[in-house]
Amino acid sequence: MRIATFNINGIKARINALSDWLDESKPDVALLQEIKSVDENFPREHFEDMGYIVETHGQKGFNGVAILSKLPLEDVTRGLPGDDSDEQARWIEATVMGEKAVRVCGLYLPNGNPCPGPKYDYKLAWMERLKTRAIALLDAEEPALMAGDYNVIPQDEDAAHPEVWQEDALARPETRAAFREILNLGFTEAFRVRTQAPGHYSFWDYQAGAWDRNDGIRIDHHLLTPQCADLLKECWIESNVRGREKPSDHVPVWVELDA
Repeated sequence: MRIATFNINGIKARINALSDWLDESKPDVALLQEIKSVDENFPREHFEDMGYIVETHGQKGFNGVAILSKLPLEDVTRGLPGDDSDEQARWIEATVMGEKAVRVCGLYLPNGNPCPGPKYDYKLAWMERLKTRAIALLDAEEPALMAGDYNVIPQDEDAAHPEVWQEDALARPETRAAFREILNLGFTEAFRVRTQAPGHYSFWDYQAGAWDRNDGIRIDHHLLTPQCADLLKECWIESNVRGREKPSDHVPVWVELDA
C-alpha cells in the first residue's frame, strides 16, 4: 500500500497538476490538505472517473482536507475530536481496506503565526487535542498513521536556514516540544527512520527563488503507530514535483506499507 500526503494549496488552482501527478505516481491513497473548497464544489466526479474513492472535509476558501483512495474506505470521520466549537476543516480519517486494514488520519495542523497571539494559542491547543487522539489510536493497537502538513519543523536540520525560523510558530520551542510529546507516546516518524541526513525538505516558499536555491523546510510528516511501523517498507519525498508547472509550494511525502 503506497500512501502519499500532499498539501495541494487549492484544488481549483491545482486540479491539472494534481491529476497529472496521480496519473504518473499512482498512489493507492492520497491524503490532501488545503483543498480550499466546500465539499459540494470539490470535483469529486473527476477523481472518481480516475478510479478514486473521494472523501472530503471542506471549508470555503481556506483549509480543507480530503482522502482519495483506490482501495475501499470504511468508518470515515471528519473533524479532530475535543472541541465542538472548532469550525476549521483540518482533520479526516478512515480505514483503508488493503491486504491489511490501516487507519489513516489526514491532517492540516494550524500554522500559528503570528506568535505570540491567538493563532499560536490555537495551534498549541490543536496539538494537545491531536495528542489525545494519538493516544486513542495507540490504545487501539492497530496499524494507523497520522499524516499531513504538520506546520512543524522538528529540528534544525529540517530547515536550510534554521536561524531564520527560530521565532516562527513552526519552530518555536513550544511547537517542537508538543510534537515530541506526540512522538514519544510511541509513534515512529517514518522519514527519519529511513533518512537521517539534513538537506531534505517538503516545502519551498514561492518568494525569493526558494526552490531554485533549495531554501526549504520539512514540515510534512507521517507518524506511525508501532503496528503500522512494523509494516513500513520505505518513506521518501517526491521533491521533483515542486519544479513542475504551476506547482504547490509543498510536495508529496510517501510511505510504502506491507499492507
